[in-house]
Amino acid sequence: MVRLNDDLMEALHAVRSLNLTNWSIAAGAVRSAVWDQLHGYTVATPLDDIDVVYFNAEVLPENDQQLEQQLRAIHPKLNWEVTNQANVHHWFFAEFGQKVEQLSSLVHGISTWPEYATCVGITMAKDDSIEVIAPHGLNDLFTMLVRHNPSRSDVETFLR
Repeated sequence: MVRLNDDLMEALHAVRSLNLTNWSIAAGAVRSAVWDQLHGYTVATPLDDIDVVYFNAEVLPENDQQLEQQLRAIHPKLNWEVTNQANVHHWFFAEFGQKVEQLSSLVHGISTWPEYATCVGITMAKDDSIEVIAPHGLNDLFTMLVRHNPSRSDVETFLR
């Protein structure tokens, strides 16, 4: 399904060119690509953004903006949002006023997102193979089930 989505494939190539060691395109971009195909849509649902997540405990949050600028230079038609999962606890407090535990890995970060169907990421290796990161499995994604993941967000955040 990923390979049938030209924008997603171009996005994977663009992110891979940054040479991050631990990264993924995730959340809505993946969910929408799968759900579009399951619905039989011939035109992809326009994406608000392409969520790029990575994990590096040694870089500051400002690095995310630099990576977004690099991705815009490579592929300007896509709206990029880059987030280092190692710094999410700072962002979560600033955004929602909630103190949360620091994440320990990329997979840990993906596993905490508000909705199980979006707790899925994809990455592309140097040989163009695609790896799927799905800490809660793929059932909700492929059955198009929207349900709250309580591991980090409360119901109010999920509903937003």
